[in-house]
Amino acid sequence: MIQKYIFKSLFLMLIPLVFCTCTKDGKVNIFSLQDDIKLGQQVRDEIASQPTEYPILDRTQYASSYAFLEKIRDNILNGGGVDNRTTFEWQVFIVRDDQTLNAFVTPGGYIYVYTGLIKYLQNEDQLAGVMGHEIAHADKRHSTTNLTKKYGVSLMLDVVFGKNSTGISGIAKDVAGGLSGLSFSRSTESEADAFSVEYLSKTSYQCSGAAGFFELIEAQGGSNTPVWLSTHPSPENRVQDIKAKAQSMGCKTTVDTNVSDYQAFQNGLPQ
Repeated sequence: MIQKYIFKSLFLMLIPLVFCTCTKDGKVNIFSLQDDIKLGQQVRDEIASQPTEYPILDRTQYASSYAFLEKIRDNILNGGGVDNRTTFEWQVFIVRDDQTLNAFVTPGGYIYVYTGLIKYLQNEDQLAGVMGHEIAHADKRHSTTNLTKKYGVSLMLDVVFGKNSTGISGIAKDVAGGLSGLSFSRSTESEADAFSVEYLSKTSYQCSGAAGFFELIEAQGGSNTPVWLSTHPSPENRVQDIKAKAQSMGCKTTVDTNVSDYQAFQNGLPQ
């Protein structure tokens, strides 16, 4: 019995080494990159099937709005700092909800930005900082690492090796239903903040652009603090950490983008 227990324990310890892929920074992830892409596509499709919960703006009707957002995305991706720049699709979506200050990304790089956040921010650099943060979550594969913890290694192995044919779709529905699989720890949020600075340091944007969102929250006394921020590092700490990272890298911390262009982008959204 003891030998059986030891063998089982050793097997479970070896699972990550044999079956899992590792991220560039050495973290173990039970999903492959293709699994990230497949799950992301299914979450995207689930979101598309829930227009009441996720009212996505039409791409044709709001072509100029999407073009502006895609320009920011491309500027970040073309900087060369994103590991999976050519692996993931990095498709952007605009969610019509002026009451929600949020953006999120699925595995595989499908990026969703709420109109409430776009209208709340003051310039393109701030939005670029937020998008850099979300791109980091997908690029560093935080979601699938988080999902492995949530659902357990056993279920994830069944999904990955095809023993649970409904596993991916079930997880996709769960994620789209409450975005619970896309919530992150304090350390992961801090990591995404840091990578946002790194990504933007390779562009013409203010590399500390992500700090702008939290500075706005602070300036208003936290009255507009989104619920999803309640379990994250405080806005004050995040501003300090982002600016410290920018200072350590010696990258640009001034805003040079045209504010009137950003205002035109905001005004082009449904009012």
